[in-house]
Amino acid sequence: MHRIVMRVALGLLFCASTLALPPALQAETDAAKVYKANCVLCHSANGSGESATGKALKAKDLRSDEVQKQSDEDLAEVITKGRGKMPAFGGKFSGDVIKFLVAYIRELAKK
Repeated sequence: MHRIVMRVALGLLFCASTLALPPALQAETDAAKVYKANCVLCHSANGSGESATGKALKAKDLRSDEVQKQSDEDLAEVITKGRGKMPAFGGKFSGDVIKFLVAYIRELAKK
C-alpha cells in the first residue's frame, strides 16, 4: 500500500512540475538559452551581427528585412544545413528546437 501511495505522489509531483511553466514560456526560455549558447558569438545578443566575430564573418543582421522576409521553412533550412560561413546545426538541434529558434529570430526584429 505504501508503494502505491508513493508512486501516485511521485506521479503527481511529475505532472505538477511539467505544468509549472506554460509550454510557450518553456520554449521561449529554451530558445533564448540555445540562441545565447550557439548564436550570440556571431549574431550578437540583439541579432544585429555587430559582434567582432559577426563583423569578421559578415554575419546577417537577423532583424533585417532580408532575413525577416524569408519564410519560416527557409530560416529553418539555413539553421539546419548552414549557409556560407554559418555552420549546419541540424545534427545538433532537434526540429522543435529549430522551430523555436525561428520564432526567436522573429521576436528579435520586434525588439
